[in-house]
Amino acid sequence: MIERQFVAQKIKEFQIQEYVRNNLKRVGHSHTKLQKTPLGEKIIIFTSRPGLVVGRKGENIKKLTFALKKKFNLENPQIEIAEVDSPNLDAQIVSEKIADSLEKFGSQRFKGISHSAMEETMRGGSLGIEILISGKVPSSRAKTWRFYTGYLKKSGDIAQIGVRKAYSDAQLKTGTIGVQVRIMPPDIKLPDDIEILTEAQIVVQEVKHVAPGEMKEATEKEQIVATIGKGSDEKKSAAKPKKKSVKKAEHKPETGTKTENDASNASKG
Repeated sequence: MIERQFVAQKIKEFQIQEYVRNNLKRVGHSHTKLQKTPLGEKIIIFTSRPGLVVGRKGENIKKLTFALKKKFNLENPQIEIAEVDSPNLDAQIVSEKIADSLEKFGSQRFKGISHSAMEETMRGGSLGIEILISGKVPSSRAKTWRFYTGYLKKSGDIAQIGVRKAYSDAQLKTGTIGVQVRIMPPDIKLPDDIEILTEAQIVVQEVKHVAPGEMKEATEKEQIVATIGKGSDEKKSAAKPKKKSVKKAEHKPETGTKTENDASNASKG
């Protein structure tokens, strides 16, 4: 029972994404994400032209919200618009650009359109790109034209997960033309891409050699400075009692008698 609910939920999400994609053609739509919140379903639309998706005073968003609520029985759908950082590396946006250019300029200029799209993608930092255009181009018989440049993985797990793929179609007078784009992003990690780490450089500084005599002189100087500091502190503490002893010595009578006797003896002689 739980598995059936899970499968039904995923089918519903896929149908919502396809509905949004079909209703937002030629506006730079990339992909759509669905999130469940306590207030309701949150639908995030990634695009390279947010202004065209929103419309005047949000008319397009209001119409899309009402249609999703009515068709898929969503309680409170909340639509948010997010801008794509690098549209030239998004396969869906590139395929829509090529299909839009084919509808505008016709199938006779399909080579120039494809080469300009490849140049823009490689200028954006892509490792490689492949464009397949299928249909009655340019003759009345259907063909498949392949344009590619750079490095592109065609097999393995990286080709399934790492390579970005997208498909769009253009409606012309001669019929429907399919456009398939594969892009190798620059941030992909390849199994044969090995990075050799460099060893951390250890900086060694030279220590100046000090002779034993210099060490003794330095220690003696430190001891002298320490003793001088102690003596100054002792002098400050014993300064007051010394002044009192000097005053007592000045009032002794013995010093005066000795000087008078010496003077009288000198006069007699």
